Amino acid sequence: MICVMQYITFMSQHSLSPIDHLSLRDRVYVRLRRAIVSGELAPGERVQDQELARRMEVSRTPVREALQRLEEEGLIETRRGSSTRVAPIDSQTIRATFPVVAVLHALATRLATPALTEADITDLERANAALAKALTAGETIRAIEADDQFHAVFIQRSGNGELAVTLGRLMPKVRRLEVAQFGSLAGRRSVEQHQAIVAACARHDAPRAADLVEQNWMSLGQLLGDALSLTALAET
Repeated sequence: MICVMQYITFMSQHSLSPIDHLSLRDRVYVRLRRAIVSGELAPGERVQDQELARRMEVSRTPVREALQRLEEEGLIETRRGSSTRVAPIDSQTIRATFPVVAVLHALATRLATPALTEADITDLERANAALAKALTAGETIRAIEADDQFHAVFIQRSGNGELAVTLGRLMPKVRRLEVAQFGSLAGRRSVEQHQAIVAACARHDAPRAADLVEQNWMSLGQLLGDALSLTALAET
């Protein structure tokens, strides 16, 4: 099972570089998903299992299996009698996904807050500081990784494995939009919102922390949805 912390783990090398043969099926899946989220495989780009297998230096079987899993998660589209492609990013899907993501993260926070330790609070503060630094520097991947680290504290402390699994399936849709629209996040208030969340957690105010987390994700969804709509309008 792929942990929630792995839903977007980036490496300095390209995602489609050759890989070793340990846990091959999952490794191929993770790297193809990473390539889609990072934009290395762009929205709408046609993909062929034979070519992907050649680039990754693996057989076609694990690539086919990975593409099937990614199709079930909405990241790949296959039409009968035509080519397979990376699913386009559309505002309707994003607007449907964010409310679910927001509620699940809020639930994780509500469950986790009573169990948070001083070390957890420190981890939240450290992750938020890293997010602020990355946003200021315009470093897309580091910002997303820092945000993941912040919210992963709640997911891990929630003690609910189903939340981790479900968010692990949904978050790639969210994160690849963030990568594509990162320029629109310059005025994002997420760092300040995170500070308020940490303050509520320090008081062990679970209802308030959960409400703030839900607002955090919903405001991000609104921002990204609007940015995507403006991009689509400019292209017409």
